[in-house]
Amino acid sequence: QVQLVESGGGLVQAGGSLRLSCAASGRTFSSYAMGWFRQAPGKEREFVAGISWTGGSTYYADSVKGRFTISRDNAKNTVYLQMNSLKPEDTAVYYCNALRSYYSDISLRSWGQGTQVTVSS
Repeated sequence: QVQLVESGGGLVQAGGSLRLSCAASGRTFSSYAMGWFRQAPGKEREFVAGISWTGGSTYYADSVKGRFTISRDNAKNTVYLQMNSLKPEDTAVYYCNALRSYYSDISLRSWGQGTQVTVSS
Protein backbone atom coordinates (compact mmCIF):
# COMPACT_ATOMS: atom_id res chain seq x y z
CA GLN A 1 0.00 0.00 0.00
CA VAL A 2 1.40 3.38 -1.05
CA GLN A 3 1.02 6.32 1.33
CA LEU A 4 1.79 9.82 0.12
CA VAL A 5 3.10 13.01 1.76
CA GLU A 6 3.35 16.22 -0.26
CA SER A 7 5.64 19.15 0.58
CA GLY A 8 7.31 22.19 -0.93
CA GLY A 9 4.40 24.54 -1.33
CA GLY A 10 4.47 28.18 -0.30
CA LEU A 11 3.82 31.77 -1.26
CA VAL A 12 5.56 33.05 -4.38
CA GLN A 13 5.22 36.04 -6.68
CA ALA A 14 3.96 35.64 -10.22
CA GLY A 15 6.81 34.54 -12.47
CA GLY A 16 8.52 32.69 -9.66
CA SER A 17 9.25 29.01 -9.18
CA LEU A 18 8.56 26.25 -6.69
CA ARG A 19 9.50 22.59 -6.50
CA LEU A 20 7.00 20.23 -4.94
CA SER A 21 7.92 16.81 -3.58
CA CYS A 22 5.81 13.76 -2.91
CA ALA A 23 7.33 11.13 -0.67
CA ALA A 24 5.77 7.71 -0.97
CA SER A 25 6.00 4.82 1.42
CA GLY A 26 5.72 1.24 0.34
CA ARG A 27 7.93 -1.08 -1.64
CA THR A 28 5.71 -0.96 -4.73
CA PHE A 29 6.13 2.77 -5.45
CA SER A 30 8.34 2.19 -8.48
CA SER A 31 5.70 0.03 -10.14
CA TYR A 32 3.11 2.83 -10.25
CA ALA A 33 2.57 5.68 -12.63
CA MET A 34 2.34 8.85 -10.54
CA GLY A 35 0.68 12.17 -10.99
CA TRP A 36 0.05 15.61 -9.58
CA PHE A 37 -3.40 17.15 -9.16
CA ARG A 38 -4.51 20.51 -7.85
CA GLN A 39 -7.70 21.93 -6.39
CA ALA A 40 -8.47 25.62 -6.18
CA PRO A 41 -11.19 26.94 -3.85
CA GLY A 42 -14.62 26.27 -5.27
CA LYS A 43 -13.27 24.22 -8.17
CA GLU A 44 -12.98 20.53 -8.94
CA ARG A 45 -9.70 18.71 -8.59
CA GLU A 46 -7.65 19.03 -11.80
CA PHE A 47 -5.14 16.52 -13.19
CA VAL A 48 -1.99 18.52 -13.84
CA ALA A 49 0.81 16.09 -14.77
CA GLY A 50 1.59 12.38 -14.90
CA ILE A 51 4.71 10.25 -15.23
CA SER A 52 5.12 6.58 -16.09
CA TRP A 53 6.70 4.15 -13.64
CA THR A 54 9.99 4.29 -15.55
CA GLY A 55 9.92 8.07 -15.86
CA GLY A 56 10.19 7.75 -19.61
CA SER A 57 6.72 9.09 -20.45
CA THR A 58 5.01 12.19 -19.18
CA TYR A 59 1.70 13.99 -19.58
CA TYR A 60 0.83 17.64 -18.92
CA ALA A 61 -2.43 19.51 -18.86
CA ASP A 62 -2.53 22.32 -21.41
CA SER A 63 -2.72 24.85 -18.59
CA VAL A 64 0.79 23.96 -17.36
CA LYS A 65 2.51 22.63 -20.46
CA GLY A 66 5.89 24.31 -20.99
CA ARG A 67 5.99 25.64 -17.42
CA PHE A 68 5.81 22.56 -15.18
CA THR A 69 8.03 19.49 -15.21
CA ILE A 70 7.25 16.21 -13.47
CA SER A 71 10.02 13.81 -12.54
CA ARG A 72 10.63 10.91 -10.19
CA ASP A 73 13.42 9.21 -8.30
CA ASN A 74 12.44 5.61 -7.67
CA ALA A 75 15.47 5.05 -5.43
CA LYS A 76 14.10 7.74 -3.11
CA ASN A 77 10.41 6.84 -3.57
CA THR A 78 9.78 10.46 -4.50
CA VAL A 79 8.02 12.28 -7.32
CA TYR A 80 8.62 15.97 -8.01
CA LEU A 81 6.84 18.83 -9.73
CA GLN A 82 9.05 21.71 -10.82
CA MET A 83 6.84 24.73 -11.39
CA ASN A 84 8.24 27.72 -13.28
CA SER A 85 6.69 30.95 -14.54
CA LEU A 86 3.96 30.63 -11.95
CA LYS A 87 0.71 32.51 -12.44
CA PRO A 88 -1.96 33.56 -9.92
CA GLU A 89 -4.29 30.98 -11.49
CA ASP A 90 -1.86 28.26 -10.36
CA THR A 91 -2.92 28.96 -6.78
CA ALA A 92 -4.33 25.74 -5.34
CA VAL A 93 -3.69 22.83 -3.01
CA TYR A 94 -1.48 20.36 -4.85
CA TYR A 95 -1.78 16.61 -4.35
CA CYS A 96 0.05 13.61 -5.70
CA ASN A 97 -1.32 10.13 -6.24
CA ALA A 98 -0.65 6.86 -7.94
CA LEU A 99 -2.32 6.59 -11.32
CA ARG A 100 -3.81 3.83 -13.44
CA SER A 101 -1.58 5.16 -16.23
CA TYR A 102 0.54 8.27 -16.66
CA TYR A 103 -2.02 9.96 -18.93
CA SER A 104 -5.06 8.96 -16.88
CA ASP A 105 -6.66 11.03 -14.13
CA ILE A 106 -7.88 7.89 -12.37
CA SER A 107 -6.17 7.86 -8.99
CA LEU A 108 -5.52 4.66 -7.09
CA ARG A 109 -4.86 5.66 -3.47
CA SER A 110 -6.31 7.80 -0.73
CA TRP A 111 -5.48 11.47 -0.93
CA GLY A 112 -2.81 12.99 1.31
CA GLN A 113 -3.04 16.38 2.98
CA GLY A 114 -1.68 18.20 -0.05
CA THR A 115 0.57 21.26 -0.11
CA GLN A 116 -0.69 24.81 -0.58
CA VAL A 117 0.71 26.90 -3.43
CA THR A 118 -0.19 30.57 -3.48
CA VAL A 119 0.92 32.83 -6.31
CA SER A 120 0.55 36.56 -5.75
CA SER A 121 0.14 39.01 -8.61
